[in-house]
Amino acid sequence: MQPISRRQAVLLGGLGLAGTMAGSAGLIWTLTSRETPVTGSELAQPREERSAKGQLQVRLEAAPGQILLAGRQTAALGYNGGIPGPTLRVRPGDVLKIGLVNKLTQATNLHVHGLHVSPEGNGDNIFIAVDPGGTFDYEYKLPEDHPPGVYWYHPHHHGMVADQIFAGLFGAIIVEDPEPIEASAERVLVISDTTLDGLGNIPEAPAMERMMGREGELILVNGQSNPQFSARPGQRERWRIINTCVSRYLRLRLDGQQLQLLGMDSGRFPTPKTVDELLLTPGNRADLLVTTTTGESVLRALYQNRGSMPGMMGPGSGTRNPAHQPDGAALATLRVAGEPVAALTAVPSQLGLGDLRSDTVAASRQILLAAGMGMGMGMGMMRFTIDGREFNEARTDTTVAAGTVEEWTLTNTSPMDHPFHLHVWPMQIIEQNGQGTNTAIWQDVVNVPANGRVKVRVAFKDFRGRSAYHCHILDHEDLGMMGAIEVR
Repeated sequence: MQPISRRQAVLLGGLGLAGTMAGSAGLIWTLTSRETPVTGSELAQPREERSAKGQLQVRLEAAPGQILLAGRQTAALGYNGGIPGPTLRVRPGDVLKIGLVNKLTQATNLHVHGLHVSPEGNGDNIFIAVDPGGTFDYEYKLPEDHPPGVYWYHPHHHGMVADQIFAGLFGAIIVEDPEPIEASAERVLVISDTTLDGLGNIPEAPAMERMMGREGELILVNGQSNPQFSARPGQRERWRIINTCVSRYLRLRLDGQQLQLLGMDSGRFPTPKTVDELLLTPGNRADLLVTTTTGESVLRALYQNRGSMPGMMGPGSGTRNPAHQPDGAALATLRVAGEPVAALTAVPSQLGLGDLRSDTVAASRQILLAAGMGMGMGMGMMRFTIDGREFNEARTDTTVAAGTVEEWTLTNTSPMDHPFHLHVWPMQIIEQNGQGTNTAIWQDVVNVPANGRVKVRVAFKDFRGRSAYHCHILDHEDLGMMGAIEVR
């Protein structure tokens, strides 16, 4: 057995799991080198926790363990022993209480991605560090008018975010609709990627892959490789899709089926939008209706070119990247057969987040995303910056007046795409490379194309406090492409 690296030992629990792996106890696995993943199993849904009487209280234990991924036992990290962690279902106006227990050998914390909640104190405060062996009680009060939709949670301790998510720490959050949307079935599809060596370990990402943004050799849905599920013709299913990949862009297709998009991230369209394919950058979510037609359809992730740096191979390049296959990567297989079902009632009109295009703008800002060689750095090392600076937790980069609307022009001077994420406050896309939008498009992760720009507006309402914005290629965030913002 090859020894694991010091970084891998720290990630997987030091003398806990790593020590067991090095010995002869029950966590030595016999996977042959690059063993083929087990495919075709029945699609499993993550365990659910639902709010009751206006509250949901859960315990999330972040710990290393022997966890099933792609049908194989792996040395990974999980919340409550699973990948993904439990799905948390809440309603607008609820209080969500999460007791985070850190059984890792490195610091961690928790970010409730996309939720419009306070960043102060024990809210969505990414500046908290929960040390190994420690616990922290988070509490989030959702506004009464919180947008329904699909969100997610994951660690956000700077410098360790990509490694901890790549190893399995993530889970879904669903904010229920005030007026239910009738569906024959509802499925949570948490898409992730990772890489396993022949012993079921997650190897350390090389420096080059971190600079490009790592892409794993396995693309999984709810921890499974190409699971299958079935339906009858005419069913209208609701799929909640989350891209939890560290860096991978997901260009999704489900040929042969009718797809209607309710919204992206926390944004909603007034009526469902018919689509042929979806592009989810890391951190994006889609709320999708699928009306089924007889036959077999495969949910595929097709290759998406997100750029590269001169002299470097493209992200996830090589024969082991499943999305580079001619037909892309098969994520899940839907089989539709049997007697047709009766049509369901029409989807009720949806309330969006409004439209800021006619609002008064209190301030206009230029946010510059850049990647390049750093002065005085080692050979081949790159710098990832926002407005020319790498992240410093002690520094506040942007100060905003509470209750105002600001317009930000996000400019990307690098030859790689960067998905820009703002915590707490969603963004309305106003222009993309100089082209105005026809409708109100709201997202909390906005792709800024290579050598391009996007203009957004943000209403800094409801909350004050200190939070962050960053590139959601999480290796880039860990390498410095993040800034701190304070609303006061």
